[in-house]
Amino acid sequence: MSSAWNASDVTPDGAAWLASAGTYPRSTLALWEERPDAPVVLPCGAVFDIVSAPSMFGRRMLDRLWDDGPGSGPVAEFRGRILLFAAPGTAQRLPALLEWEEWGARDGRETTRTEAVPPLLCHGTGDAVTVPAPSESTSPARRSASRWLVAPDTRQPWLPGPEVLLWAAVRAARSAVRISIFPPADQDAKVYDVSRRR
Repeated sequence: MSSAWNASDVTPDGAAWLASAGTYPRSTLALWEERPDAPVVLPCGAVFDIVSAPSMFGRRMLDRLWDDGPGSGPVAEFRGRILLFAAPGTAQRLPALLEWEEWGARDGRETTRTEAVPPLLCHGTGDAVTVPAPSESTSPARRSASRWLVAPDTRQPWLPGPEVLLWAAVRAARSAVRISIFPPADQDAKVYDVSRRR
């Protein structure tokens, strides 16, 4: 790895942890030694699971985790999605918890949640994800498509479980909903600007 370490770069211990998820950890580390700006596909399920959310909602979840909660494990951004690294088993359990919360349940023609709340993709055993390179690329185009928001820095990072990520998702969804004390306007009613009275 490069000797000029940057806070958004993965540390050597963090790289060893990431590489341990693959079948050939030494080969992955050798690749990163030669090309520290190369993203790699790693399997999920043994070392970590991934919960993937669209960028805006994923950032809201990350804000909730850091502002009001216990913080997060490693977090990456890859091609417009936020990848939250989670404890193994999260991908199996989180969908059931989201269903219990009626995440995306339909009530007649309207949803019981805001349309702004996207489905979360859970990657666990049998899945693989592309993780960003350990070091930020010098190319602006590659940097914007793939980067670490919270880089792994230890061989045993703390990883949130399904309950913590459910908590963050619910709070992020609530922060996205605007609450009004006024009932919805009647679409056929005429609206008069009373501020223009003489």
